[in-house]
Amino acid sequence: MAIATVNPATGETVRTFDEMSEADVDRRLTAAASAHASYRLTSFDERAQWMRAAAGILDSEQDQIAAMMTTEMGKTLTSARQEVAKCAGACRYFAQHAAEFLADELADAAAVGAGQAYAACQPLGPILAIMPWNFPLWQVMRFAAPGLMAGNCGLLKHASNVPQTALFLEDLFARAGFPDGTFQTLLVGSARVEPILRDERVVAATLTGSGPAGQSVAAVAGAEIKKVVLELGGSDPFIVMPSADLSQAARVAAFARCINNGQSCIAAKRFIVHDASYDEFEQLFVKEMSAKVVGDPMRADTEVGPLASEEQRNDVESVVADAAAKGARVLCGGAAPDRPGSYYPPTVLAGVTPEMRAFGEEVFGPVASLFRVADIDEAIDLANATEFGLGANVWTNDEGERRLLIRDLAAGMVFINGNVTSYPQLPFGGVKQSGIGRELSRQGIREFCNIKSVWIGA
Repeated sequence: MAIATVNPATGETVRTFDEMSEADVDRRLTAAASAHASYRLTSFDERAQWMRAAAGILDSEQDQIAAMMTTEMGKTLTSARQEVAKCAGACRYFAQHAAEFLADELADAAAVGAGQAYAACQPLGPILAIMPWNFPLWQVMRFAAPGLMAGNCGLLKHASNVPQTALFLEDLFARAGFPDGTFQTLLVGSARVEPILRDERVVAATLTGSGPAGQSVAAVAGAEIKKVVLELGGSDPFIVMPSADLSQAARVAAFARCINNGQSCIAAKRFIVHDASYDEFEQLFVKEMSAKVVGDPMRADTEVGPLASEEQRNDVESVVADAAAKGARVLCGGAAPDRPGSYYPPTVLAGVTPEMRAFGEEVFGPVASLFRVADIDEAIDLANATEFGLGANVWTNDEGERRLLIRDLAAGMVFINGNVTSYPQLPFGGVKQSGIGRELSRQGIREFCNIKSVWIGA
């Protein structure tokens, strides 16, 4: 895939970039290893000062950064601004809390026959971050803010359709004052990932992307005995029980399915509704989805912009066509508009069955599948009938149902009466084919640390 900015709203190629040469990549790996030797010795206060400076740049340049992201991958300008603000917040959060999260943890020294005993968290070194296009700033910041505050260095291999965002991130941390070589972008294609990951100067990797990409990176990292964190796909259930506020659930359901133009791993995709509420919820949900404004992502009133590429739009089209051909009912949407750009309307499918692609695949576009179930047990079984286990939405005001769903849903995150969202304050990640490891919060910042046991004699 060419490294280029192609505006998905128009199909226009805005700018192309040459891949870095082997010599350029080698120089950057050397710079990262050299930087880590001294950067790991910097204090939390120094790192926090630089991280807060990065947040300040994000705040002051929010409009320009947002427009760049919208041009590169099509998210609405409104959501792009929100993404920039969220990244600034994450910078400040980890600047404030990193020292606390990574503080030495005292053990029972007497029990181990020591005068002092504790666990210390120390940085690992240069980490390769392989990141996707759908949240081109936030996905990177989820690694970069905690990773840099922990004392690691970052090497970013971003998606090939967001090169300007990738280069901006390197520039951001340099302008914020981080030492040379601390965070660098590698403008390379996916075929170059394996030799970089195998290089001894790279000590670990984090990837957000597809299942096959995760398997590939995990296989290489396993062969080299290197730590990985994988945040992969999701087919999140959205369970609605009779005690729920159906109007509110329908509004959030439409927002959840169309967030980022439907291109989010934690977007709700399968809407599982109790029989007693199904008919009313279907009516409300279809009305909400049909009302979404599809159009130019730069316009303030646009709610759903284009998909990131023509290829992405074509794949969504084929999934919907497959479902319709096999008997699913298309309740709204279902056909791409006749206009330039990679647009696809919010779409609701009912009667989806296991032989349809929409049942088992992660549909990366604003397409929802509606299911009717008889009771909570059937809802849980259907929610778990997927290879994925990232997030889950639950809508119920019954305390017993809440406890049961929290316990039995196979997911890394369960949100009750609210949309699944990533927050710096909560660990983020999944189970099953949705990945391994966690990002964000105390758990995330420790993923790329050597948790070292220290025993000092009496």
